[in-house]
Amino acid sequence: MRTILPGGAGRERVARNRVADDAEILQGARELLGTEAEALGRLVEVLDDDFVAAVRLLAACKGRVITTGVGKAGIIAQKVSATMASTGTPSLFLHPTEALHGDLGRVTADDIVLAFSNSGTTEEVLRLVGPVKDIGAATVALTSDADSPLARHAEVALDYGKVTEACPLGLAPTTSTTVMLALGDALAMAILSEHAFDKEQFARFHPAGELGRSLMKVKEVMRTGRQLPLVPAGASLSEAVDAMNSTDGRPGSVLVARPDGHFAGFFTDGDLRRGLLTRRPGSTDDYMDQRIDDVMTVDPVTVGPEQLVGEAMHLLRERKIDQLAVVDDEGRPVGLLDIQDLLEIRALS
Repeated sequence: MRTILPGGAGRERVARNRVADDAEILQGARELLGTEAEALGRLVEVLDDDFVAAVRLLAACKGRVITTGVGKAGIIAQKVSATMASTGTPSLFLHPTEALHGDLGRVTADDIVLAFSNSGTTEEVLRLVGPVKDIGAATVALTSDADSPLARHAEVALDYGKVTEACPLGLAPTTSTTVMLALGDALAMAILSEHAFDKEQFARFHPAGELGRSLMKVKEVMRTGRQLPLVPAGASLSEAVDAMNSTDGRPGSVLVARPDGHFAGFFTDGDLRRGLLTRRPGSTDDYMDQRIDDVMTVDPVTVGPEQLVGEAMHLLRERKIDQLAVVDDEGRPVGLLDIQDLLEIRALS
């Protein structure tokens, strides 16, 4: 294919493209993925005590893990920094060039620099080694060459060995950046485990989006106060229905509490409809005068205020119900979780 592109001052730029058939395109992609998968398989085998040493050093960091790199390695360094920051390890990315023009002021003796360089000879990264050491910060290197200047001057060097770039030209960073990313992720997840980082802490760093919403606690979403329909044991069904209708938001259910404040049962407008439909024709008893104790569900599904919204969502879906009574550790009714509230915060889709 020959394409004429506009040039300058009477010149023409000619682009020549080779046209591959479908089979060639698929074969090329499969070979690339195979090359990268093979490199990751070798990475599993070469992990050794140096990896453990790097994890121990990074997990004990009193400051921040500062990642750095140039070009594609720099992009990987940014991603690893973001992963660490989101999983409880304070971290930032520092561009080596900007660092040499003043941003070294961001580095303290309590920090650890995590440097990414496939060759271990990247000039901009190497120029950081001396100043970082003068500041008192340690360096961990990710490189393919254990004998490179970067590896030799780092406190810990993670050498993943020479890799074959999956680029057809053997030039563009492909396999090397895949290996760097996997090794960076392995470090971040190992540090997460060392810090005993849990779901609640994860939720604190991810307040937005579906993930963050599912990791909210029930107490952050449940209805309380004037929106909590609560009646005492012994109340009539008529009084319970009045509570349903007079509570802010008209929740269509009531929670029943014993005299000692403990949860006794749950009654919904669905229970009310089913009760009315099953009355005997011509019955003389006044259905609405019955005690709530006689018609409520005495052992309903409940959740605790400290449980995650994601767990409550699972219960609602599994039981095919619209509401959950929220009961604290002492057995007291403290809230109501309504499916509409979850839809409002888009926790359900």
